[in-house]
Amino acid sequence: MLICGNAYAIQDIKKITLKEALEIAVENNIDYKASKINLNIDENKIKISNKLKNPELNTFFNIGDIGRGNPQITGISETVEIAKRDARKKLAQANLELTKQNLEYLEFDLKMDVREAYVNLVAAKEILIALEAREKLLNDLLNIAKKRVLAGEVEEIDVIQTEISLNQLVIQVNSQKAAVKTAMLNFNKVINSDNNLKYDADDENFSDKEDFLALLSPEPLDELPTFNAILNNSIKNRYDIKIALKEIDVAEKNLTYTERLRIPDIQLLGGYGFMTKGMSESGSFMNGAYAGANIVNIPLFYTFQPEIQNAKMQLEQAQLKYNSVENKALNDLQSAYEKFITAQINLNYYNDNLLKNSKDMIKAAKKNYAEGKSSLTTLIVMEQSYRSINAGYIYALADYYNCWINFLREVNVEHFDLKKESL
Repeated sequence: MLICGNAYAIQDIKKITLKEALEIAVENNIDYKASKINLNIDENKIKISNKLKNPELNTFFNIGDIGRGNPQITGISETVEIAKRDARKKLAQANLELTKQNLEYLEFDLKMDVREAYVNLVAAKEILIALEAREKLLNDLLNIAKKRVLAGEVEEIDVIQTEISLNQLVIQVNSQKAAVKTAMLNFNKVINSDNNLKYDADDENFSDKEDFLALLSPEPLDELPTFNAILNNSIKNRYDIKIALKEIDVAEKNLTYTERLRIPDIQLLGGYGFMTKGMSESGSFMNGAYAGANIVNIPLFYTFQPEIQNAKMQLEQAQLKYNSVENKALNDLQSAYEKFITAQINLNYYNDNLLKNSKDMIKAAKKNYAEGKSSLTTLIVMEQSYRSINAGYIYALADYYNCWINFLREVNVEHFDLKKESL
């Protein structure tokens, strides 16, 4: 439990799995919550677009001799839009659909960010575990060296050399502990929850997993479909392309509405009029109704030409943007595909060749030094080689997971079924 003082709430650290992290982020992410409000705003804009013009009350009273023979009138007028209301409503509906598409993309992108932050946190933890294991190994070597010095089997220089290597490793361990804290803070930054909890990855490492399901990734030996088999469906289903198409739809409907601004509207009038005895030429009270109509908003002095030109240019922009998004999507997808294939090859190479041999090597070297069959220098060189291979394997694992996440970003699919996509 972390207590941050009176000015801050008490924060508990809770370990969660990747699936739990995804659920928490979608439910509690502050930015995502704020974006969801846009749906309500756009729904209200549809209601606004469907509005009728409010009526006007009119009254006209004559005072003095000017009123003789002229009626006193009171009435109401209403402006009726011609061919605008429906176009405005369709534009608002198109904007709502665009907002929905953007929100879906935001949720997908949030999930990918959570997955990436989770993997990076687990990788940082595993590197720390590996460094601490090496620290233990060097401590064991230091104890062996001290025993052999006391036995007169080796010089004091072996102890000094081991202590130097150990001290250098302690610095790396301390730095990696800070890296783990930073990775955890970034993980919480991505989740961006509005509760008082701090989250930590439930997994401490991922290098010893028999399957990769916990991190929602395929097995390293699973075969990815060919690029051409993936291309068509992926391009069609990408969120950015769907959004670009929606933006074209919005621009087209905006042009339609803007052009209809040039259509005049009709103003309907009606009311009641009367003349008192004193004002009537006949000397009797007179009353009655009146009705009328006006054509208003006639585009005579202003023809809305700048608005129409802007709407046409916005449509052209949307069409060009769609072409650009499609071109970039093709390149990004191919790049992500090639990077994942390379990461898969590298990881399998570590699994098939380097790991087992390096573990056998360091085990044999440690035994040989303890038995006086090799020098400390040889052992430390082998230890450094083992350290490098082990670290490289962890980085290869992290790269494998991150390349898979990046591949999912480009195909815009949260769960990619290798078997289904291969058909």
